[in-house]
Amino acid sequence: MKKVLITGASRGLGAEIAKLFLENGDLVYINYNQSKDKAQDNFKNYPNAHLVKCDVSNEEEIKEMINTIKNEVDYLDVIVNNAGIAIDTMVDDKTMANFQKIIDTNLIGPFLVVKYARYLLKNTSSIINISSTNGIDTYYPYSLDYDASKAGLISLTHNMAVELAPIRVNAVAPGWINTDMNKDLDEDFIKKECEHILLKRFADPKEVAQVVFFLASDEASYINNTVIRVDGGFR
Repeated sequence: MKKVLITGASRGLGAEIAKLFLENGDLVYINYNQSKDKAQDNFKNYPNAHLVKCDVSNEEEIKEMINTIKNEVDYLDVIVNNAGIAIDTMVDDKTMANFQKIIDTNLIGPFLVVKYARYLLKNTSSIINISSTNGIDTYYPYSLDYDASKAGLISLTHNMAVELAPIRVNAVAPGWINTDMNKDLDEDFIKKECEHILLKRFADPKEVAQVVFFLASDEASYINNTVIRVDGGFR
């Protein structure tokens, strides 16, 4: 039985990742911030799901979350840094406060989670950071702050892999996924984006979750310092 921490796991991709581990009999800490009701509803039938509140943009709350986990388990096998936000606006409408909020959540948050949890990790443990193809080569000016945070997370992944070896550190870079974050996208925009995807559709969250689950498994024991795209063949 693996012991797993997944940030931003109350819904969407994080919830699908958590369910895969839970259905495999693992113990999973489900981090949420504002979506407690959603988290309780999604995991009410999973006795191994432990809900833990934390705003990952807040260092003190991260410390408190890790201390809660330390009081309950001796180690963690897996950390999935999934929590992330986007505040899409035209460039002229972007504010410093919102830009900072995105960086604090999407980039500094994962760093702090690992900083405070690293002493719970074993040599065989694994860290998976959820980045995005937005951080590689699919750029959107209205998401430039989000894109920058996800590019930074890829850089952070590589440095963590060097610093923490033999703990494995990898990143998954999804393209478009059918999640709550994207549910309000304009229909014409979705059709246009699908034309750039060889599979002609957005991913189901379960398809991305399966990649994360594999990277955390013993079968992926020699995959390290790697970024895996899951984008249906974007061109």
